[in-house]
Amino acid sequence: MGEDQEKMSSEKMMMIRVREFIMEKDLPAVEELERLSGDLAAAAGGGANGKKKNTNKKGISLYVEQIGDPFARIRHAPDHVILVAEFGEEEKVVGVIKACVRMVSRSSSKTTKTMMNKYVKVACLLGLRVSPSHRRQGIATELVRHAESWCTSRGATYATVATTASNAASLSLFRGRFGYAPFRRPLFLGHPVHRHRARLPRHHRVLHLPPPLAAAAYGALLLSPPSPRHDAAAGRAEFVPSDLPSLLAHKLTRGTYLAVERDGVATASFAMVSVYDATRTLSFRVGGATRMLRASLAAARAIDRAAPWLRVPSVPDVFRPFGAYLLYGVHVSGPAGPSLLRTLCRHAHNVARKNPACAVVAADIGPDDPAAAAVPHWPKFSCDEDVWCIKKLNASDDDGGGDGDDEWTAATAPGVLFVDPREF
Repeated sequence: MGEDQEKMSSEKMMMIRVREFIMEKDLPAVEELERLSGDLAAAAGGGANGKKKNTNKKGISLYVEQIGDPFARIRHAPDHVILVAEFGEEEKVVGVIKACVRMVSRSSSKTTKTMMNKYVKVACLLGLRVSPSHRRQGIATELVRHAESWCTSRGATYATVATTASNAASLSLFRGRFGYAPFRRPLFLGHPVHRHRARLPRHHRVLHLPPPLAAAAYGALLLSPPSPRHDAAAGRAEFVPSDLPSLLAHKLTRGTYLAVERDGVATASFAMVSVYDATRTLSFRVGGATRMLRASLAAARAIDRAAPWLRVPSVPDVFRPFGAYLLYGVHVSGPAGPSLLRTLCRHAHNVARKNPACAVVAADIGPDDPAAAAVPHWPKFSCDEDVWCIKKLNASDDDGGGDGDDEWTAATAPGVLFVDPREF
């Protein structure tokens, strides 16, 4: 019986062919996969379209779907690929996975005053989808195996994947079969955008930094060795992309903003944040809400339309697809830093409200980042279920530490976790 099962398994593998995506040929099939199947790297059970973020608030979930260019989340990386899986003699496309390899900073507890963060080549696997009618056929396994091989051939030392704590199928695939280890637990913090302008404190000043100045500031704050003038987290930021100047000058980055106190020379407090327009690449939707919640939010919108002078912070219809602005590079410093960051989040709200497609301002932040507690958010638009998993692709490779130590894969919390909005 064992030999028969092994033979059947071998025959199934022979029926699966993985190749690179061809836009003219494969786009309709991949779009259909996007519509039919959940993202196996994030959607529990595959029962929902797109990425599902459970908010643990009476069954409410936040769904995230990609729109537009299928290469949008990986095109920024010099090395990127979309792989599709064909099954059977009819060569039907039944699975897809995306991958990119980029240079990012890595954190190290051994970082000293004389050693800056080093950059390593890291692969990002995302967008893994398999047709619901062809699951449990080994297709996801073949896609991940080929994606890892492709990334290794491009010099990637590590591979990462994002999933959720409640997604047993995804964790079983990546942890159980491929040896990925849970790594980071970023918080997704979302806040609704309403049509009324948020008021900024008069004792705070918001400055718009041009991309070159913003890049220099982030370099000093996130990548320079610690010094008496820097926070203790300086030099410990991880996943800061080596092409950060390009990201800051990207057409979808609405701006980088610095908030200071108008008379804050004594405290030397400040906050920084960059705002990315994801309305063209991502679609969000809230599901699982009760009728009472839907009715109450609809009533608030009706009151706001009838009596705008009341300044009711009515929430847009988030039960239909909506867009979002993503905050990245969130940083606070000094005793007044959290208060200044809240001012920046209000400013980002005011920037976002000018875009009718935007209904939420959100950020992915490490739970131990001092900025996390200061970012305004609604629990219904937020979640703490995200799990980043990591794997060293070639155990014989030394990533540049000189001692072969693989401490980066340990669960030690970083100083700052930089989440690239292009890969959200």
